Amino acid sequence: MNAIASPETHISLVLVEASIALISIVLSVNWPKAASSQFARIERAFGKIAQRKGLSVVVVGVSALLLRLAILPLSPIPTPFVPDDFSFLLASDTFAHGHLTNPTPAMWMHFESIHITMNPSYASMYFPAEGLILAAGQVLLGHPWFGQLIVMALMCAAICWMLQAWLPPGWALLGGMLAILRIGLFSYWINTYTGAGCVAALAGALVLGAFPRIVRKASFRDVVLLSLGIVLLIYSRPYEGFLLCLPVLFVMIRWMFGKKRPPIPVLLKLSAIPLIFIIAAALWLGYYDQRAFGNPLTLPYTVDRNTYATSPYWIWQKARPEPAYRHKPMRDFYIEEEARLAEKFHTPFGFVLQNVLKATSVIQFFAGISLLPALIMGRRVFFDKRTRFFVLSYMVWLPGMFIVVFFVPHYCAPFTAAFYVLGLQCLRHLRAWKPRRVPIGRSMARFAVAACIAMAAIRAWADPLHIRYASWPGNVFWLLSWYGPAPFGKERADVEARLAQLPGKQLVIARYATNHDPLKEWVYNAADINASKVIWAREMDAASNRELLEYYKDRNVWLVQPDAQPVTVTPYQLPTVASAQGH
Repeated sequence: MNAIASPETHISLVLVEASIALISIVLSVNWPKAASSQFARIERAFGKIAQRKGLSVVVVGVSALLLRLAILPLSPIPTPFVPDDFSFLLASDTFAHGHLTNPTPAMWMHFESIHITMNPSYASMYFPAEGLILAAGQVLLGHPWFGQLIVMALMCAAICWMLQAWLPPGWALLGGMLAILRIGLFSYWINTYTGAGCVAALAGALVLGAFPRIVRKASFRDVVLLSLGIVLLIYSRPYEGFLLCLPVLFVMIRWMFGKKRPPIPVLLKLSAIPLIFIIAAALWLGYYDQRAFGNPLTLPYTVDRNTYATSPYWIWQKARPEPAYRHKPMRDFYIEEEARLAEKFHTPFGFVLQNVLKATSVIQFFAGISLLPALIMGRRVFFDKRTRFFVLSYMVWLPGMFIVVFFVPHYCAPFTAAFYVLGLQCLRHLRAWKPRRVPIGRSMARFAVAACIAMAAIRAWADPLHIRYASWPGNVFWLLSWYGPAPFGKERADVEARLAQLPGKQLVIARYATNHDPLKEWVYNAADINASKVIWAREMDAASNRELLEYYKDRNVWLVQPDAQPVTVTPYQLPTVASAQGH
């Protein structure tokens, strides 16, 4: 794989989707009754399943699971390749071994890496939900990714279940199926180990699906599901989860003081359940924070960001002083990558531009090009009584996203089901649109869904068909698109596999070129570093390297140069003079 992708890496698949969308619009405008009878037959069969709501939810969940397993020969279990992947996998390995964190390792300065905390303990910097899910996959099914797979299937099923509380059953089933096609098969939410997108989207769907059912018919089951959703939000994306729960809380308070509320004893009993869940979740998170970060009130992110980062999270905060970095790739990431982005918010034009890019990335990820035609009905949906609550939610979410510096699609994962309500309602209005009594809108809605199905098939066979798409982490287009990344990280995995087959234990020292991309990090280790067959370390100055080799004198020592073409692995020779390489 080339170190730098060609500028066309992500263009071809986008052009294919744009072409199919354009053809769909042309067909709808000029031949609005094209394939009408075929579409009608499919819709009738679809509608029969949709009327059985429980069956619909099961069908969506099972379909998500089986379809993703079916395309494993074409889209295999992902290899970790960006810093977030390895950080979440460290959490997974830690939890899988029955620990909340790990002691700071000896020689820890050689093991420092992005998004990983070394002091006061060796741990992932992230909230624990994704790590717990990956750990469940690792322990129960033999690989962390299977935990991700199951949560993805539950997410799609939960979106269908949530939509049933807001939309007609046929549209709810369609929404669940679109979630599979647009998120569950190819997006980075399932094809990396990054971001907790699926679990946060699952949590949001539980909250948004439970509370209208509670308002209509207070039930123990729905209150438990609401509570579970809130807990998952606390453990995955608490800030965005708070933004989601604000309008829910507003509606629930109005209901509790309204005329249709249940009797006071019932209301008190139901209210106690989420309080118990939330208090228990907060206490456990405090215990986790105490063990991992030294203080129950020190949340994840805090120690790592205070140690390495200079860029603030909120746009009104000032940058922190630059710390003394021991490794050049670490400085390149936090100063050259992050700080440069944060600086763009310092001017009015930059602030507007960056937030327009945030909104564009949301549309690009959740709608792509195939579903864009439906957005012409946005004005009608904005004034639609059925979606009034979600417009309110969007008004809460939007400023909440504007005031943060960093943004990628999984940051708004708790709002996934809300976006689906608005998008599906746009499709419903589009389907009813009949300019001059010609059913152009119905045809456009049908062809938009057909385009999603066609694009899923094309994406699955993109490699055999020689269709290009984003394949290098330095090209962030894969992060913003529904079709996700090509397999990456194979070179590191191959090196580790070859060394693991050698007799004895191995120590690998990474030496980077001066123009090394910090996103192509190779120095990551398991939870128990000393027990690992292969240990990865950074090259430092000669004295530090000598101390490292002396500590691991029972290991074979190798030098890897990831930026060489091809990657080179040779026996390590201790430099006789201090070297700045690897800093």
